[in-house]
Amino acid sequence: MEKKELRSHGWFGRTGKDGFIYRAWMKNQGIPDEEFRGKPVIGICNTWSEFTPCNAHFRELAESVKKGVIAAGGFPLEFPVMSLGETLIKPTAMLFRNLASMDTEESIRANPMDGVVLLCGCDKTTPSLLMGACSVDLPTIVVSGGAMLTGKYRGKSIGTSDVWRFNDAVRSGEMSQEELTVAEACMCRSQGHCAVMGTASTMACMVESLGLSLPENAAIPAADSRRKVLAQYSGQRIVEMVKENIKLSDVLTREAFENAIMVNAAIGGSTNFVLHLMAIAGRIGVPLSIEDFDTLSQNIPLLANLQPSGEYFMEDFYYAGGLPAVMKELHDRLRQSHLTVSGKQIKENYSDAECYNDDVIRGLNDPFKTESGLAIVKGNLCEHGAVIKLSAASAHLLKHKGKAVVFENIEDYHARIDDPELPVDENSILVLKNVGPIGYPGMPEVGNMALPKKLLDQGVKDLIRISDGRMSGTGFGTVVLHVSPEAACGGTLALVKDGDWIELDVASRLLQLHVDDQELAIRKKQWKPSHLLVKRGYVKLYQEHVQQSHLGADLDFLNGSSGSAVTRDSH
Repeated sequence: MEKKELRSHGWFGRTGKDGFIYRAWMKNQGIPDEEFRGKPVIGICNTWSEFTPCNAHFRELAESVKKGVIAAGGFPLEFPVMSLGETLIKPTAMLFRNLASMDTEESIRANPMDGVVLLCGCDKTTPSLLMGACSVDLPTIVVSGGAMLTGKYRGKSIGTSDVWRFNDAVRSGEMSQEELTVAEACMCRSQGHCAVMGTASTMACMVESLGLSLPENAAIPAADSRRKVLAQYSGQRIVEMVKENIKLSDVLTREAFENAIMVNAAIGGSTNFVLHLMAIAGRIGVPLSIEDFDTLSQNIPLLANLQPSGEYFMEDFYYAGGLPAVMKELHDRLRQSHLTVSGKQIKENYSDAECYNDDVIRGLNDPFKTESGLAIVKGNLCEHGAVIKLSAASAHLLKHKGKAVVFENIEDYHARIDDPELPVDENSILVLKNVGPIGYPGMPEVGNMALPKKLLDQGVKDLIRISDGRMSGTGFGTVVLHVSPEAACGGTLALVKDGDWIELDVASRLLQLHVDDQELAIRKKQWKPSHLLVKRGYVKLYQEHVQQSHLGADLDFLNGSSGSAVTRDSH
């Protein structure tokens, strides 16, 4: 790679008044003069927040990164950006992903840094930081926070996926509220994000399979000292990347995205992966379509026996060999030669990997499930596509025709789902409208609707559920998500009525509303938007500019890159 003058020299290398100002105000932190002379300045982008419990250990992790930067001859400077805590933020973290990406982009571009370390863990912190960094395109490396240790409750291992099971057990009377309170203290017993292959772990696997982190980043538990070791090595490596001028655009090729999709299929990753990878591709300028997720996932079996699709947890996954062991098993199917932040080809990052537990990480010849990945279905109900996670679905519902039970919005769902008079049975299909990007706004994780209490009492475990919203990566069931166009745009989803017949045929990639075109045209003329339009602030901007889910739900004016140049100089 061609060597370039340090970008930070444009600040700290100046003479006269400007150089005086840039250096003098930094020196009030006790920084000696030699720190500014010829050293790569490394920004450490930190999403630490006490409102983001998954990332609450990042102050300590940042110190490990700094040690690595200093050891390699760099000058580390830590800076904060908006932190999105999945469990606490309202109405939904997804509403603010694009805002956090803007914060990240402008913070990187505006400040005197030559390379960036992204500290991220909780679901939206990874894609938002990466989206923003892609739009600047400096040398960048990702350090994930790691999953929490596996929960233990009454002799059993538990994780976030059990929240849905516990909730149904309380609603059916099998579990008391007191028992639920005990369980919640048993589940989150260390620092880190969800202990299952939810969205946070999927994002950590995504960055490793894209080649944006050092090997083993995806699965080292947050509480394991090896997480700090990896952070320190990452600090060393980013200094080398600056010297080698390896930028995000050098790593994020079409081949890297294809690898990430195939790996995601093999690990049973979250449906949210589609939205985030599409948005990242849009920022870096790599052509990617929603159909790619279907074609590249086909014939990739599920190798990782991890909740919510399987039995084990991220801690087990690491001890079994982690993501390198999965990628080595996929070697013949992967694009093997694209560059990674390690400075090596992707195949070199996993060439020495071993599997230490073939019940956790299975082989291609003996997979955990033959059906895996994310299927993209289309039809008149979802002209631009919808997503279903095959590994978490019920086989008997993958080809099914049933009558719709329709909820106009999430409040309607909560008000009526447990009504004994609700016209629903084990063959029904639940339809939830107006929870898409514009309609909610923000596309919340409500797509895996809890089943009606009266069906739980009958022993029913799953129904087809369809919405324009999302579901947590920790969720499961036969759930069709991200219907595009959404109901708030007047898509066909907005026109569905109680009793309409809907057909799902995953093998044929079909989701069809069996209402004739003439009737749909009449309904379309009668339809009026029912979602609320916000009149001020970021949410107004979001509703006016957010793209539909099949495009990644980014803001339309954020597609592409603005680069790292600062065009105006105020001094």
